Amino acid sequence: MGRGLEEHKVIKQNKELRCGFTTGSCAAAAAKGAAAALLLGIKEAKISLLTPAGIRLFLPLEDFRVSDNSVSCCVTKDAGDDPDVTDGIHIYAEVKKIPSPGILIEGGEGIGQITRKGLFLPVGEAAINPVPRKMITDAVQEVLDRSDYEGGLSVTVRTPEGEETAKKTFNPRLGIEGGISILGTTGIVEPMSEAAMVKSIEAEMRILLAEGNGYLLVTPGNYGADYVKTHCGISGDNILKCSNFVGDTIDMAVNLKARGLLFVSHIGKFIKLAGGIMNTHSREADCRAELMAAAAVRSGAGLKTVREILQTKTTEEGISLLKSEGILERTMEDLLEKIGENLSRRAYDRLLTGALVFSGGHGFLGQTKHTDLLWQKLKETE
Repeated sequence: MGRGLEEHKVIKQNKELRCGFTTGSCAAAAAKGAAAALLLGIKEAKISLLTPAGIRLFLPLEDFRVSDNSVSCCVTKDAGDDPDVTDGIHIYAEVKKIPSPGILIEGGEGIGQITRKGLFLPVGEAAINPVPRKMITDAVQEVLDRSDYEGGLSVTVRTPEGEETAKKTFNPRLGIEGGISILGTTGIVEPMSEAAMVKSIEAEMRILLAEGNGYLLVTPGNYGADYVKTHCGISGDNILKCSNFVGDTIDMAVNLKARGLLFVSHIGKFIKLAGGIMNTHSREADCRAELMAAAAVRSGAGLKTVREILQTKTTEEGISLLKSEGILERTMEDLLEKIGENLSRRAYDRLLTGALVFSGGHGFLGQTKHTDLLWQKLKETE
């Protein structure tokens, strides 16, 4: 018998990729296996686990350790073809009899601890997210229902590799210290999942909103962050990096009742927003030259200039061409007006949005309306 994922594959970038299972599934399966050994005297080689995705897994159990009133065992994480840093680590669950009724879930070695407000759990709790907690509870309860034991159980989740592995994750930035998080909303790892990346952006957004005044400074990545720190008179310690997910970032900010977002970006990314493109990955859309050419026409460019813009390979080339033709400022005003309109439209005017754009060769290129006000609000929290 396989693990239950043999038929579950995804196609990404023209490749068939194998799905895996989350740390939450590992913890729940290990807890169920340990509980079965403790209460039923059964050491399963594989344990059956129904995931929130509706997929039933059959996960191998390893390293049983038995004492008078507790049992522990582990499941080895398999992330499939996803480049997940937790792939291959060992997730242990120790199940122990306790006098008080119910199922108590705790974090042990290698499991991070929450130190900042804004996440799904209170400060001081082990970083075992709500869905994995429910998975663990349901899995252990399934064993309890088959036994005649009437007391309570504690489940301690640990991973020997957790502290070192956590250094390669978002946890230090999120204020989760000492180890990894036990994660997963479906129980299944989908390779190269954009949803997982968006979830990590949301987690950081929650923290920044909980600690701030409702206004967020957002950049797609390191170029924008470096520009802020060098040119904008602000430390940039609380920058939210949204990668290519501009639209999703706005959606989440609206949902979390943020008051304003200020984006700082290289023009190569944000020119796409002038066309309403809210995922800036080149795989999704790339009409940078076309958008620049259209704005140049509206700004008085002749046919020769437009043809030259359409032949450029980078926005930096296009910016240099606009400058040599004396229409850079007008063209940028046109583009930024469109960018501002599309940001506001995506937010349904339920929060203040603004954008500042720059280029590597020419520096500051312009900003949308509301940008000065947003800078003022952001500096209040410095």
